[in-house]
Amino acid sequence: MIPLPLATIAEITGGTLHGPPDAVVTGPVVIDSRAVEPGALFAAFKGERADGHDFAAGALAAGAAAVLAQRPVEGPCVVAADVQEALGRLARGVLERLPGLTVIAVTGSAGKTSTKDLIAQVVGRAGPTVHPPGSFNNEIGLPLTVLRADEGTRHLVLEMGARGIGHIAYLTGIARPDVGVVLNVGTAHVGEFGGRENIARAKGEIVEAVPPGGTAVLNADDPLVAAMAARTRGEVVTFGRGPDAVVRAAGETLDEQGRARFTLVTPEGSAPVALRLHGSHAVANALAAAAAARAAGLAPDAVAEALSEAVPASRWRMEVTERPDGVTVVNDAYNANPDSTLAALEVLVHMAKGRRAFAVLGEMAELGAASVAEHAKIGQHVARSGIAGLVVVGANAAAMAEGAGQVASWTGECVQVDDVGAAVAALSERLAPRDVVLVKGSRVAGLERVAEALLAGAAR
Repeated sequence: MIPLPLATIAEITGGTLHGPPDAVVTGPVVIDSRAVEPGALFAAFKGERADGHDFAAGALAAGAAAVLAQRPVEGPCVVAADVQEALGRLARGVLERLPGLTVIAVTGSAGKTSTKDLIAQVVGRAGPTVHPPGSFNNEIGLPLTVLRADEGTRHLVLEMGARGIGHIAYLTGIARPDVGVVLNVGTAHVGEFGGRENIARAKGEIVEAVPPGGTAVLNADDPLVAAMAARTRGEVVTFGRGPDAVVRAAGETLDEQGRARFTLVTPEGSAPVALRLHGSHAVANALAAAAAARAAGLAPDAVAEALSEAVPASRWRMEVTERPDGVTVVNDAYNANPDSTLAALEVLVHMAKGRRAFAVLGEMAELGAASVAEHAKIGQHVARSGIAGLVVVGANAAAMAEGAGQVASWTGECVQVDDVGAAVAALSERLAPRDVVLVKGSRVAGLERVAEALLAGAAR
């Protein structure tokens, strides 16, 4: 964060200053008092389980310069009516003081975090880059990421999520993107939005915020995304596998680990890419990253080289680990929706050619009235894919087992269990050397513990 006197922070946030106006915040802005560093600003949020104001004294004792609070605390503070809104105003105010910085923002129903990580690794070669850890993509995580930027930052890569109409518009009001990327419009959160058209309406808010002279990067292979071209004042650059995309992939192949090789084709030239990421769906993410990097001024050769060297940067997203006994565990348990689950199953089938494949699947949350039908479709897909075993975890995913049972030709085995421990026990009885196991479910399912237990058990 750039150094700011408390008086300036109060002015930016519309808050009331309590303490010396010339005291300067030099460190990061944090919401966890345990993360305080000397000179930090501690934002005291009142949550369901804890009130940050109760930790203000500890934050100041640990070296925080001040507290951003909703009520006065003992020590230097700026008091605002709404800490979240004040945090957003502060982030916007800092960005206004960094005119040489390029903001690249990405959204989509699936692949946001992986694509954000790719973009950051690519444009990071052209200068200092700030990007969020994991999925800091909401009203709190995004401004915290913005506030990590300073005068030396050249690129700020942001992820923008939405739970409804207007959420992304709020985020772009904090950080207007010079480059706005839309990956896809799928079925994630369809229960909250009420349909894919509403999801498209919400996701398109990111390109509506792109100013003249900026760039809207759109997926040419997704009709709902391609149609967003009419909603932006910026230059439209498309990416995809089709011949009409501005940035596209040609000659795509997959190796035995499901890692893609292709030729990156752009108007400025072509270059070979060999991804270290698993799954053909990673190609679309890589193309989006390439288009964003192109908009930021990088040449095709540099982009292709960076994509080929990029590695997974966020946990539990297609993490592939081989146990000492030869069992391969694919941990894709960070989140799940029908589109991402189908993509992960495609990787599993490809990797398991000549080997047995097992899928451990949990609930796909926030599907609303479509939940039972969507879970059943996944179960049917598993059975039709020739996967040897399906372990369904949790009552909310039970329709997967029902769907698998509807495919009479399937010779595999389906086991339905209540929890993570039972899933690990079921797998331990069935796995043999060279088997491949995919673990995937929504965040609420906590299935990363299945993958971790499988790996830990084999290490003993």
